[in-house]
Amino acid sequence: MMDMEHNETNKSQGTTNPEGIDEVTNLQNEQTEQVEETVQSDIMTDDIDALKTKYDELNNSHLRLMAEFDNYRKRTLREKADLIKNGGESALTAILPVIDDFERALQNVRMAEDVQAVAEGVELIYTKFMAYLSQQGVKPIEATGLQFDTELFDAVATIPAPEEKQKGKVIDCVQTGYTLFDKVIRHAKVVVGE
Repeated sequence: MMDMEHNETNKSQGTTNPEGIDEVTNLQNEQTEQVEETVQSDIMTDDIDALKTKYDELNNSHLRLMAEFDNYRKRTLREKADLIKNGGESALTAILPVIDDFERALQNVRMAEDVQAVAEGVELIYTKFMAYLSQQGVKPIEATGLQFDTELFDAVATIPAPEEKQKGKVIDCVQTGYTLFDKVIRHAKVVVGE
């Protein structure tokens, strides 16, 4: 009872017990901090779980993409190898009839008495073969009378030009050159006037 009187006396005098209030305030602050820490811990745990899930999804997606790319690379290499191995098959198959014609011509040359007929037969085979090459994009390079061009011609010899206007021009073609779709696949060997 004395304590009550003492407290009432203190209250009436305007003094309070600051230690008790501080203890209550500190206790409330600690409880608030614990609640905030618990809430933050729960939020962080949820965030970590979400990030782990996202990481697993991305990692799985990455692994699948790498596997798909590896399969694509292997398939492409296999297709290239097949193309290199069998790519010329259609071109060679189309040449076989020309070879057959040559075989027949060779048989006839041995037994033929009419040289003119043999020459015509060989010329027909040549025309057929040149038509095939043309279909494949191969064309002969015209050389005689043109200005010498190192992109198209290889000079094998130079001779004095018979006329002044033939200087620097191709006088004669020793070996025909060819282009494949406008790309030189064999330079023409020519004689140039100087």
